[in-house]
Amino acid sequence: MSYSKVNTATYSIFQDLMMLFKFRLTITVVFSAILAYWIALDSFALDLSSVAILGLGGFCITAAANTFNQLLEKDFDKLMKRTENRPIATGRISTTWAILIAGLTSVIGVALLASFNLSTAVFGFISMVLYAFIYTPLKRISSAAIPVGAIPGAMPVLIGCVAAQGTVTDLAIVLFSIQFFWQFPHFWAIGWLGYEDYKKAGFKFIPERNGQRDSMLGVYSTFYAFMLFPMIVILYLIGYAGVISLIGMSVLTLGYTIMGYMLHLNDDRKSALKLMFFSFFYLPLCLILLLVDKV
Repeated sequence: MSYSKVNTATYSIFQDLMMLFKFRLTITVVFSAILAYWIALDSFALDLSSVAILGLGGFCITAAANTFNQLLEKDFDKLMKRTENRPIATGRISTTWAILIAGLTSVIGVALLASFNLSTAVFGFISMVLYAFIYTPLKRISSAAIPVGAIPGAMPVLIGCVAAQGTVTDLAIVLFSIQFFWQFPHFWAIGWLGYEDYKKAGFKFIPERNGQRDSMLGVYSTFYAFMLFPMIVILYLIGYAGVISLIGMSVLTLGYTIMGYMLHLNDDRKSALKLMFFSFFYLPLCLILLLVDKV
């Protein structure tokens, strides 16, 4: 790897790889895939070797997507405070090394997911390509990047279900839909908070009106949070949610919807922060509630 003397004193190779892979985000993705896999199994018992393969495969695919993302955005990352210290943007990791890392992790990830079935590997590969090569450049063109990016963003639970069940089932579709709708309030809260930074770097994926951040972001967030209610009811009707998870997920969704509406009413940083932090807990708690009912 190519390191400058200044940055070497501050960051280790391990730290730079964690930044390159967006480690915390990637672990969250892996966690949701494993929970979905567990929910989709016929029994509550887990084969730990299968969990390890799914986890490592999902980690590698996500790490590859994030590396490709930073390769494509290295010149723009330099313009934003939140990303200016990323290893490719600063030159601590060279473009050549980053391409090798992305290629290696993508191959390993697809191979590991293929050990479950071909469909799991295909969906993993599609999610990486959509995120890195369609969503990433589209962010500089249009706010349509958000729904496009929500597709690979919702793939982890679908991949987990397909790994367990071998095909795209009703459960896979509904969990995919939940994670798809969940992302809109999540990303719009982040977009509200980072709007000036994104605009400085030329990103256009935050809806605008008259050259300013769209004041309707709270309304959009409220709508998509509310769309989670029918998905929860469908889970109950197809037998994957019991009374406990139906009530618990409904309460969480009500809270998520209220947070979106509060952003609309106040249109301020505090409300955007609350919505963002609530979104972090919403999805894993919903999946855990489904596991509780599975017991």
